[in-house]
Amino acid sequence: MKCQECGAENEPNAKFCTSCGARLQAAARAGDSSGSSGLMPLDTEVEHVQREYVGSQGRISYRVDGTTLQVVTIELEPGEVIYSESGGMAWMTGNVEMKTHSGGGLGKMVRRAVSGESLFITDFYVGQGRGTVAFSCEFPGKIIPFNLKPGESIIVQKDAFMCAEKSVVLDLHFRKRLGTGFFGGEGFIMQKITGPGLAFLEVDGEVVEYDLQTGQHLNVDTGHLAAMETSVDFDVTMVKGFRNILLGGEGLFLASVRGPGKVWLQTMPMSKLARKIAQFMPHVGAKGSSGGINVDLGGLLGGS
Repeated sequence: MKCQECGAENEPNAKFCTSCGARLQAAARAGDSSGSSGLMPLDTEVEHVQREYVGSQGRISYRVDGTTLQVVTIELEPGEVIYSESGGMAWMTGNVEMKTHSGGGLGKMVRRAVSGESLFITDFYVGQGRGTVAFSCEFPGKIIPFNLKPGESIIVQKDAFMCAEKSVVLDLHFRKRLGTGFFGGEGFIMQKITGPGLAFLEVDGEVVEYDLQTGQHLNVDTGHLAAMETSVDFDVTMVKGFRNILLGGEGLFLASVRGPGKVWLQTMPMSKLARKIAQFMPHVGAKGSSGGINVDLGGLLGGS
């Protein structure tokens, strides 16, 4: 391998020039053909890369960039397919092809619509060369990649699914307990994502991950639960104390998650932000505050 800095010859697998110390890996990538797209392969060593994964044969490579408005950039080679809900793509190279379809007929379309996704899904693939397709967050938050094993599943909030490898199955998940549907903050229906393959979720705000052991549990304000493993038990619990219920601002119920298993919590649920913004929106015919104790009955029942 020839060094582009000093011209010295080095071993084929060398990373640094033995004469001048310059990095050789970047030079090797520069000489690598990226197919008809005419773009360089993903540079997974730049400082702004948050997380990267180099796939083996038949597996996609990706990187996650950004801070509060992240984007996942996926590199495709022939035989590799990534799919997303209709309208989820941000940009792609010219050699990437799209195929929009129902994803399994009318029944699957209805199930996706009920879970908060679009009726149709879109496959992205390349016929030859190497292509790049990117998916960006719709809301300030984080992108979480999951590399699921065969048969491994995670339960996520509605509308959290961003994209996944073709081998990943997206389906509905109905909550078994009646109370969790009424008062759990996310309704009866969530999404279930099953491997094998890579799947990407978008969550609101920052992400906090807990690995709960058997018997350990957390009480979570409704709407903050973004995802959990299937082994985690989910229920609702009533806030204790009349003054806490009336004046605490947390509502009547909290979500209760009990281990074993991992849970992923989001710091800024979109619904909470929308309610906060609504307080500052002008109202037709509004005459200002009427005074007295301000108790929001809707927030009391549904949480803050």
